[in-house]
Amino acid sequence: HPMRPQMRATMRPLVPTLLAAGLLFGGPALAQETPRQITVMGSAQVEAVPDRATITAGVETRAPTAAEALAANAQAMAEVFAALEAAGVEKRDAQTSQLNLNAVYEPYREGAEAPPQVVAYEASNMVTVKVRALANLGKLIDALVGSGANRLYGIGFDVSEPRPSLDAARREAVADARAKAELFAEAAGVTLGPVVTIREDTGMGGPQPLRAQAAMAEAVPVAEGTVTLTADVEVVFGIE
Repeated sequence: HPMRPQMRATMRPLVPTLLAAGLLFGGPALAQETPRQITVMGSAQVEAVPDRATITAGVETRAPTAAEALAANAQAMAEVFAALEAAGVEKRDAQTSQLNLNAVYEPYREGAEAPPQVVAYEASNMVTVKVRALANLGKLIDALVGSGANRLYGIGFDVSEPRPSLDAARREAVADARAKAELFAEAAGVTLGPVVTIREDTGMGGPQPLRAQAAMAEAVPVAEGTVTLTADVEVVFGIE
């Protein structure tokens, strides 16, 4: 119609507007570069002379009934504890660690129609003794056996103050990690940067027996040997 105003649509590019909005509101985050790092494990061991021990011994008794086996075991263990007390072991250093009662069956017979029958009951009781003076270790073993302990499960040695030896192992472990990192960086043609993180791996447990030295007990010959303390660390270095 000649009187109708004409309307014109104007198409403007949207890119500048979107760019302006992006600048105004911060826009999408720029992708960050992955930090260049190298991760190595360092390990070190130091030896220390133990100054305390742990004895695990016990009494095993067998009787026709469960009640008789337990009664005989209790009596024998009472004598064991009395012997330990007479040998100077404090009550806090002797602790019952395990008590078991098991049925004993007759030997298996091939072709037997009936299942094996119970012929006896066996009771076993274990006691763990901490020995704070290693000079008394042999005498304590004699006291245990002489009082009725018929099972000796083992002797473990330990260090009462392991911190100085562990700290020395930790320093050596970090130095071991750095030496490995420097070697890897040189082989890869990169420059080793600063330390990013250090994490100690504590999953190795306590000190472990390493080797025996000289016998030191007056009664039963027992060698205290040495124990080895281990430190393991994970070190992350930056690389350039």
